[in-house]
Amino acid sequence: MLNGKKIVVVMPAYNAEKTLKQTYSEIYKDIVDEIILTDDKSSDNTKEIAKDLNITTIVHKTNRGYGGNQKSCYTAALKTNADIVIMLHPDYQYTPKLIPAIASMLAFEEYDAVIASRMLSNALEGGMPLYKYIANKFLTSFQNIFLGQHLSEYHTGFRGFKRSVLENLPLEDCDEDFIFDNEMLALICYSGYKIGEISCPTKYFPDASSINFIRSCKYGLGVLSVSIKYFLAYTGIYKSKIFKQNARKLDLNAELPYYHKTN
Repeated sequence: MLNGKKIVVVMPAYNAEKTLKQTYSEIYKDIVDEIILTDDKSSDNTKEIAKDLNITTIVHKTNRGYGGNQKSCYTAALKTNADIVIMLHPDYQYTPKLIPAIASMLAFEEYDAVIASRMLSNALEGGMPLYKYIANKFLTSFQNIFLGQHLSEYHTGFRGFKRSVLENLPLEDCDEDFIFDNEMLALICYSGYKIGEISCPTKYFPDASSINFIRSCKYGLGVLSVSIKYFLAYTGIYKSKIFKQNARKLDLNAELPYYHKTN
């Protein structure tokens, strides 16, 4: 807990057995009140390791995709009455040691959402492939123009949110795959929430999760599409599904497939 705010860390996992323990060991338990892992039907022992670590664990009966996994994460966190939710990949690509800094920016009401940016540090030094670095720079510049922002990147998987953000965004109608991340940030901007950034070193290594070149291209095209849809909605020309007033929010009454609960 920090400044009277309950802090919950959520970890969307897929085949993270080799990195979960190390990631978990570096989470500051003195301010984090609860940790929740959602396993998107991994083919390894991720869920067993999570149970051994006494992490509240949800296991999907079918693979939903990265976006679908995050929806379960956020729904579960809100059900615990979390005030602040921090999403951390369990693949150890991002350092958990930045959780207190991210939580502080939210708990003391400075920002509504915070992203840990690889581009504020030396991402290439951390092993980011050159083509991903160049694509990140290009896509971020494109998005800043169409979304009217000045962020250093939109593609990090280490983020924190106030409860109100997760409650009010229509996340249920967002994509179930990787473009979910981008749609979520577009909705945060569209709703007028304040986004903060913090510099975050990154580590690329064989056991860290990463999408291949073809999926990266698909993601890049999705990013361009989301940016254009945002611009059309913001200018009132046309509102696509997630920008409409009747877009669906997370259903907090939905039952989640718990594999292990700590309480």
